[in-house]
Amino acid sequence: MARIFITGSASGLGLAAARTLLDDGHDVVLHARTPERAGALGKMAAQAAGVVVGDLSSAAETRSLAEQVNSIGRMDAIIHNAGTYLEPTRRTTAEGHARTLAVNTLAPYLLTALIDRPDRLIFLSSGLHRSGRASLADIDWAERRWDAGQAYAESKLYVTALALAVARRWPSVLSNAVDPGWVPTRMGGPGAPDDLELGHLTQTWLATSHDPAALTSGGYWHHRKLRTPSPESLDPGFQDQLLDQLSRLTDVPLF
Repeated sequence: MARIFITGSASGLGLAAARTLLDDGHDVVLHARTPERAGALGKMAAQAAGVVVGDLSSAAETRSLAEQVNSIGRMDAIIHNAGTYLEPTRRTTAEGHARTLAVNTLAPYLLTALIDRPDRLIFLSSGLHRSGRASLADIDWAERRWDAGQAYAESKLYVTALALAVARRWPSVLSNAVDPGWVPTRMGGPGAPDDLELGHLTQTWLATSHDPAALTSGGYWHHRKLRTPSPESLDPGFQDQLLDQLSRLTDVPLF
């Protein structure tokens, strides 16, 4: 039995992963953005090992989430599932960051840095990360004209590189990125062509399985098969420059 924390587990792929893990007998710590969304979890909340609440677009609330998780106890695995897709404007957070970057990249970085180190980390990426530009100039879109699709692609490039950087820097932790596919969640839309079930089973497998393939690190997975991510995400130099930028933007280093 493992203890697993899943961000964004009040809906979509995160909720599906939580249900699967609970049905398999694991201890699951759920996350909701607001108390209202946490209240809507109903019976699942009663089954869970805990429910933490906080808005990942807020650095202060993300720090609070890390404290809430640490107060429950050490996690065996963390699935960084939460994300935002096409923000129509730059839509700044309280700290002045683009919300897309804050939710999709800064939040998983902060939680990784601040939560007691688990055995396994799973970061949700997207096949669109390959459209992210290789430059790390203006990752917060402070100077560029806003492009929602490009901002999303770049945020997923960064979180993919983060997953692979953690695998390289923390050899005792199994850290992997997952492309769940284009699935019919609220984010993906009802017309998404991919399989919703397959969209979350790779995450649960990487979080708990003792299959030799699941006990590897530094991979980019799609439906339990290794795929090749973008060259930038594999580049140690790009990874290190990204970590420097994320440390500067959050005032939290990743040791």
